[in-house]
Amino acid sequence: MDWVPIVFVTFKVFALGAAMFFAVKWHYDQGRKADTRALLLTGGKMAALFVLAVLGVGLIAVVLSKMLGLDLGFG
Repeated sequence: MDWVPIVFVTFKVFALGAAMFFAVKWHYDQGRKADTRALLLTGGKMAALFVLAVLGVGLIAVVLSKMLGLDLGFG
């Protein structure tokens, strides 16, 4: 029974590694076809959206913790 986790973890590592390799390769090939300006514009939009999402989640966490009476040590 001790060999089951070893086999499954090894298989998972190889399967996820192969999937990541082909995903990165596909995106790299698609990026070479795309217009550089459009690619930079889309990347900038996604980065801005990510920053807004992180700030929103942080704000919700702070407000919720204050409502629950948790002391975060902000002052």
